[in-house]
Amino acid sequence: MEELEAMLAGDSLTVVQSTIESIMVMGTPLVNFTDFWLLIIRCVFNMAIVWLITHFLYYKKSQRKDYYFTFMLISLSIFFLIYLLGSVKIKIGFALGLFAIFGIIRYRTESMPVREMTYLFVIIAISVINALAGPVSFLELVATNIIFAFVIWLCEWNKKIKHTACKLVQYDKIDLITPEKYDDLISDLNKRLGLSIVRVEVGAVDFLRDMAVLKVYYKPINDEVNTSDNIIKLNKEQWAQKDS
Repeated sequence: MEELEAMLAGDSLTVVQSTIESIMVMGTPLVNFTDFWLLIIRCVFNMAIVWLITHFLYYKKSQRKDYYFTFMLISLSIFFLIYLLGSVKIKIGFALGLFAIFGIIRYRTESMPVREMTYLFVIIAISVINALAGPVSFLELVATNIIFAFVIWLCEWNKKIKHTACKLVQYDKIDLITPEKYDDLISDLNKRLGLSIVRVEVGAVDFLRDMAVLKVYYKPINDEVNTSDNIIKLNKEQWAQKDS
């Protein structure tokens, strides 16, 4: 008797669900439970992978909240944009167009660093794959995302890969830039910068102003990632912020 009641209750639920799904609003189904739950599952899965990569692999080293915000919201935007346009015949072209758009991104005051740009491409790629990978099984999708995360982790935390940071320095003692005084140049830079200098490359030299541009390679403290190393001068807005 209980089994029969359960079957009847199940049939009633199916009938109610079918009735709701049959309701049309301006030619569009009001609800499609199968598609709805598939959207939710894929979205949660995509955001979980992106959050793991952003929080534990990127943010732990960079401590850049602005890019944390950017990666998460771009991933969500790209996923919904691609997923909900999945029936439109512009899938691949639209996805590749997004790579081209973000490939020329420049912020108002500085270029986007290479590391951040690489993460951005990875986040976009993962979001596009998770949104477009309809024909593949969920196991293949999970494996693809895990491979992404594993390779990023391997590159970020491999102790055998040594990171050498570099910065551009406008240097005033041009008498030390000659090859025979290279050791004196290293010693002076070590003292004035307080860094462990690995090597120095001499760039442009201005004899009128006794100034040379040096590219200084050094061992970073605690494997830090300094995104301002390549800035050689401050713009007007940065000077205003400094003076205030």
